[in-house]
Amino acid sequence: MERSAEQVRENYKRITDRIGEAMAKYRKPEEQVQLMAVTKTVDPALVNVAVECGVRLLGENRVQEYESKKAQYDPRAQVQFIGQLQTNKVKYLIPEISMIQSVDSLHLANEVERIAARADKVQDILLEVNIGGEESKGGIPAEELHGLLEEAARKPHLHVCGLMTIPPKTDVEKYFFRMQKLFIDISAENMDNIDMHVLSMGMSGDYVEAIKYGSTLVRIGSALFGARG
Repeated sequence: MERSAEQVRENYKRITDRIGEAMAKYRKPEEQVQLMAVTKTVDPALVNVAVECGVRLLGENRVQEYESKKAQYDPRAQVQFIGQLQTNKVKYLIPEISMIQSVDSLHLANEVERIAARADKVQDILLEVNIGGEESKGGIPAEELHGLLEEAARKPHLHVCGLMTIPPKTDVEKYFFRMQKLFIDISAENMDNIDMHVLSMGMSGDYVEAIKYGSTLVRIGSALFGARG
């Protein structure tokens, strides 16, 4: 545990240094990017080491895993859901999860609205975009995004805060550029109940490139905690 904890501390320092360098190189001084620790398969004790270092956002991929670990997390960090989500699992996330990043269909949006209304909560969400059109990944096709935005905006217990994506591993900058353009274009429309302030993109292997193209939130797992066993 001690050795692993020290590795997390060292990794955190390395990651935050790289984020700082990327922000200085590519972004305006007043802009910020948040570091999310992705906790999939990570022991809560190690997750809490990251929180002690300064991480204030945790990203959960699996509902069942979250249920088994949530009581052990340092309460200084918010927990958000970033994995593919089945409608029958939404009830386990609301009202505890601060944001659901992976809403990618009207069917799912309707269920989040229903459960949030029952909990008397306005649920922050991101719409996940399948920017590369990959069949193996979740997310709504970019050309269908506007319709889902309009539907979600009508729901009183949903608050759309931005977009999320997992791009293809090749030509990643091309897809980050497309997401940045999509994000900017939607922001310019000033749609009611659509608050475009979060662009969640960039993971352990490509977060510097994501920052170059306007990411406001990077989701880091293996680079922080080590490769999964």
